[in-house]
Amino acid sequence: MKRHYNIPIFVPHLGCPQNCTFCNQKKISGETKQVSREDVKNTIEEYLNSFKEDGTVEVAFFGGSFTGIPKEKQEELLEAAYEYVKLGKVDSIRCSTRPDYIDKEVLKRLKKYNVKTIELGVQSSNDYILKKSKRGHTFEDVKKASKLIRRSGFVLGHQIMVGLPDSTKIDELNTAKDCAKCKPKIVRIYPVLVIKGTQLEKDYNDGTYEPLSVAQAVETSKELCNFFKKKHITVIRIGLQNTDTISTPDVAGSEVVAGPYHEAFGQLVESAIWYDKIFERIKKFNVKVKKIELLINPEDVNNVVGHKRENIIKLKDLYEVKTIVKQDEKMKQGKFEINILETYND
Repeated sequence: MKRHYNIPIFVPHLGCPQNCTFCNQKKISGETKQVSREDVKNTIEEYLNSFKEDGTVEVAFFGGSFTGIPKEKQEELLEAAYEYVKLGKVDSIRCSTRPDYIDKEVLKRLKKYNVKTIELGVQSSNDYILKKSKRGHTFEDVKKASKLIRRSGFVLGHQIMVGLPDSTKIDELNTAKDCAKCKPKIVRIYPVLVIKGTQLEKDYNDGTYEPLSVAQAVETSKELCNFFKKKHITVIRIGLQNTDTISTPDVAGSEVVAGPYHEAFGQLVESAIWYDKIFERIKKFNVKVKKIELLINPEDVNNVVGHKRENIIKLKDLYEVKTIVKQDEKMKQGKFEINILETYND
């Protein structure tokens, strides 16, 4: 299978009419200046020169609300990226935006420049929670935009958040169910972090907002991932991208005040999913298992073992099961086999 490369270009806070309580795009993206045509070209050239293998290449405009920036600026940035599409160096373009900044004219413009994927910042399907977070749109806007995007032939993506003010796990599971009805192909899941310079920082300092713990955010994200998998919707990212400003709160230069930040948050979620699958399989054995051998694809090793071998340690400490991990390239990625090497009856 061909490798896929993303070239991220951040357009922080451009085109966004709201100041959502949780958001400071300049801090989240690590970018503080407006992006120009030359910046787009320079970024694409830098990434293209760094790719070691052949593969599909996609330019991705993230941050802010791309379709909300002035039309002339949109076209300036899109044209710069589209030049590489015409040269055959880039395969497609994607962008992220707000659901209330999508209409037929916008989609026609994006289609002209070979944009293939549009991601909508949904965050929640609960209108009360959206209002509480000062999103400035409703879930009805999401449904309308999603339908327009799909009918126009684009790949639809949704971005949702875990841990918004007054949101519960039930609200977040309901958001997943509501999003699934809109038929996105891809989803991103972001736990809410308290970022400097936001309303949420004030609420946190006032004691009116309590962020999720890492364990809580992992558990909810795990359940969302399991749900989307059953619906054949691909979760392409879990957690914010680590940057110089998005890191552990006690690190110099970090803009994170509090919340479920972890440098390997996505791996924590994937590992939790693997742990559940492995433990459920062990429970089905009719004997008390002492030692097992796990056959897995090499690509799955890190997630199976867990961050800092967390899964292996957990199986040993909680259930007295010693686990030997064996890599097998013939094993399909995401699948596994368990061989019992020793039981407590031996």
